[in-house]
Amino acid sequence: MAGKSLSDAEFPDGDLWVFGYGSLIWKPGFAFLEQSPARLIGEHRSLCIYSMVHRGTYEKPGLVLGLDRGGACQGTAFRVARKDREATVAYLREREQVTGVYREVMRSVWLKGDARERIRALAYVADRSHDQYAGRLTLEEQLKLVRQGHGAYGDNAEYVISTVAALEARGIRDVPLHRLAALLKGGETPQRSR
Repeated sequence: MAGKSLSDAEFPDGDLWVFGYGSLIWKPGFAFLEQSPARLIGEHRSLCIYSMVHRGTYEKPGLVLGLDRGGACQGTAFRVARKDREATVAYLREREQVTGVYREVMRSVWLKGDARERIRALAYVADRSHDQYAGRLTLEEQLKLVRQGHGAYGDNAEYVISTVAALEARGIRDVPLHRLAALLKGGETPQRSR
């Protein structure tokens, strides 16, 4: 099932920038010329996608990241050479659009080091109309789904923990994701609020 994809005319003429906010940070899977810390404004990193293939199954869904409306997201921008653009986009579509849960978009991204250096980058944003869109889940709900999730790409808990490790290595703290990773590592259950 294909998600919303960009037409060839919507891509830049030269090199292509790709914005990574989850597993693309620690496992891009494509060749790139450079990477830079980057900030996208208007969407935030969220465990808002039920995973039925990569980190879960239809019987036992997992939970993966998407860019969801509002806020901002610290991530990594990868610059891909013009000659590799077509192959990179094909690879990303195969990886990200297995069930069509993301919208492929070009977004303004600010590279770290110079707030005035704005680029346009390819990003994958959660499609809120898709039935795999989980929306805002409680920590307890996230923990249950991540603990049960295992799919074609492996264990869902490993995905969350690896993403948090990659964020930490880049000096990024994502409080909700860090809290979930700590619970996964410790095997604890979250404290219920009274």
